[in-house]
Amino acid sequence: MLLYIAKRLLTMIPTLFVISFLIFVVIELPPGDYLSNQIDELKAQGEATAIAKVEFLRHEYALDRPFLERYLIWVGAWPGAHGFDGLLQGNWGWSFEYDRPVNEVLGTALPLTILLNLATVIFVYIVSFPIGIYSATRQYSWGDYGFTLLGYLGLAIPNFLLGLIMLFVANRWFGLSIGGLMDPKFTDQPWSMDKVMSVLAHLVVPTIVIGIGGTAGMIRRLRANLLDELHKQYVVTGRAKGLGERRLLVKYPLRMALNPFIADIGSLLPSLVSGSVIVSVVLNLPTVGPVLLDSLRSQDQFLAGFILLFVAVLTLIGMLISDLLLGLLDPRIRLGGRARK
Repeated sequence: MLLYIAKRLLTMIPTLFVISFLIFVVIELPPGDYLSNQIDELKAQGEATAIAKVEFLRHEYALDRPFLERYLIWVGAWPGAHGFDGLLQGNWGWSFEYDRPVNEVLGTALPLTILLNLATVIFVYIVSFPIGIYSATRQYSWGDYGFTLLGYLGLAIPNFLLGLIMLFVANRWFGLSIGGLMDPKFTDQPWSMDKVMSVLAHLVVPTIVIGIGGTAGMIRRLRANLLDELHKQYVVTGRAKGLGERRLLVKYPLRMALNPFIADIGSLLPSLVSGSVIVSVVLNLPTVGPVLLDSLRSQDQFLAGFILLFVAVLTLIGMLISDLLLGLLDPRIRLGGRARK
């Protein structure tokens, strides 16, 4: 197991380099950059002094160099950029839009994003697991029909629309403001127990709004997989041998049906980040989603590139976790090496 984990971690290194190159290609596709756009605006306004400053920044951050050289400087594999040492040296770059280092712009947004995604993943699995089992073991019951209807509604209603509905209901009927991830009075205050409790209280609504679509999909997937396993011959044989329904369910078909359920962890984490951008804007959540949207719109390439790379790292971590859990869950899966006959 340890050898397998070490091999996977080593494999993640070249994978990250390939992903980082693709990210850099994508953010370089639109013509120009943040500073060149500013230069065009300043030329139109006749600001000669400001143009000289912006040109200096373009040279300082190596934006006037060839494409491949800019990429190597961004990742920290090429010397010569005074303003940006590169990701490998721990320098995330400079946000031209915010006029601050990227690590300061994302200082609180990153941990809050990770916390929100972790809470959403826990919500998705805690809710979908028992409902999926109930629907499969009580097929065509009233409960199955009810959960199926709720699942279709969860898949059909956009997350941002559900967020707007919950904002309206909370404000109109209960007089509550559920936007943000903490009370406004705690925004600039250091972390304390009251601030932590405020964050936990404000996590409930965005967790439900962001996770409802994934929960509905998970319920349908687990129900279909478990129904397929329950109609196989080995289940009939187990019943014929006198195994109780609960023991038979847990020991055999449920374990087999969980494989796709666990494998979805790798795709669930990045989809939560990318799918919650509009929800974060609607609910005023201080996560990386709105920052990513603004950085892509303004071509703030260092900020956008780092956020996209952060999502890629989440994807690789999720895939590693799912592979490890699959190896522990299903003995037919071997974590490295050939299976012994």
